[in-house]
Amino acid sequence: MPKRLRHGRILELVAAEPLVSQEQLRRRLAQQGIRVTQATLSRDLKELGLVKTPQGYARPAVVAEPTAPPPLPLPHLLQEFVLDIRPAMNLLVVKTGPGSAQPVAAALDSQQWNEVVGTIAGDDTVLVVTPTRKACQQVGARLRELIA
Repeated sequence: MPKRLRHGRILELVAAEPLVSQEQLRRRLAQQGIRVTQATLSRDLKELGLVKTPQGYARPAVVAEPTAPPPLPLPHLLQEFVLDIRPAMNLLVVKTGPGSAQPVAAALDSQQWNEVVGTIAGDDTVLVVTPTRKACQQVGARLRELIA
């Protein structure tokens, strides 16, 4: 039996009745003419994302996506993590300590400054893209002012 169909049968069985063990599920599949080894069944359960509960196997409850915490205030992040700010044409290279570029970039993005087209964060570097050299100079000056 193709895997896709087997997965469908497993989901139907789990939804229809409480099946508290893999062996019980394997026997119910066998009653429907689907022969499957314990190892295959175990992989199927994992691939389907089924979880074992006291009432039997079930699909995990739909959990709301956790919302990301709001970024820390930009001045705080800049003062804490930024080591250097260098313009490069219409780009601004912001050097941070290791692992600190992402929160700095997120805080910059949250400002929604008109002069900033976007940011790209690595491990210790944020690339701030601006539309012009003048905008780059303005953003650089604003960032330096926030650090001071």
